[in-house]
Amino acid sequence: MFDKEILQYKVGGLLYMPAFQKNIVQKIAEGKFQHLTSVAFCLEDSISDDSLEAAESSLKGILHELDSLESLPLVFVRIRSPRHLETFHEAIGTRSKVLTGYILPKFDMSNAVAYIPLARQINLPIMPTLETNRIASLLTRRTELLSLKQIFDESKPLILNIRVGVNDFCNLYALRRNIYQTIYDLGIVRDVLIDILNVFAKDYVVSGSVWNYFNGNCWSEGLKKELALDKSNGFIGKSAIHPAQLPIIFDAMKVSRTDLDDANQILNWQSNTHGVIKSVDGSRMNELKCHLNWARRIKILSELYGVTK
Repeated sequence: MFDKEILQYKVGGLLYMPAFQKNIVQKIAEGKFQHLTSVAFCLEDSISDDSLEAAESSLKGILHELDSLESLPLVFVRIRSPRHLETFHEAIGTRSKVLTGYILPKFDMSNAVAYIPLARQINLPIMPTLETNRIASLLTRRTELLSLKQIFDESKPLILNIRVGVNDFCNLYALRRNIYQTIYDLGIVRDVLIDILNVFAKDYVVSGSVWNYFNGNCWSEGLKKELALDKSNGFIGKSAIHPAQLPIIFDAMKVSRTDLDDANQILNWQSNTHGVIKSVDGSRMNELKCHLNWARRIKILSELYGVTK
């Protein structure tokens, strides 16, 4: 079994790409992608139905070539359905030494009862993606999220990361944020994301949504702004659609020196009588019972991504 405690944070910036990807193995081998922590080969929305078989064949070759590399990011495959998960893993997944796990799209209670037994049987990490109308609609959201929480908790060791599909949520309401907006500016989508965090973030790593811009003016400033809001609200990591986004996401995963100093102070608590103490730099209060979980997370992130200057 995998070490979920650390691995769930190592996903970081997850670079999505279609399973048709020329020279990807060579680019990874040559270190062309700065700060590539994980990669997702998509067989779902980015591949037309008529091209699925050819895409699977292409991906089979990519996974085989990746087997020969010594240094690799985490490798995930985004499949289409429970049946597709079963057939893909049987035909290709079982033969790959580098496959970390699977991304399960459009995950809700309509397919959870089919997905979870398969995931237990395969025994690789899964990352369900919450992105359907059953999650978005206020009429069904509460029941849906609480039901999914119960199902996830029954298979908790397998749930590496919970992902959110904001483009699907936006599509439901014919919305799209512009380059000057973050996803938090779209109130109807923001409310869905906050409810997802409310239900899952206490027990699971929930990853931030994709940022659609990667070229032109202001795109990086917008991404940095959204990453800061992601962090403030409890998202960890982010989906990436272009290699240019990876260094920015990686930098956002770093922790400040002040946070790390305080985290170490909390994790190495000395007092047997006091539960509160002044921070290392004297600027704020550290409280053992209230800040312990935060300190553990800060420590792990610092070891994986480093400390900001």
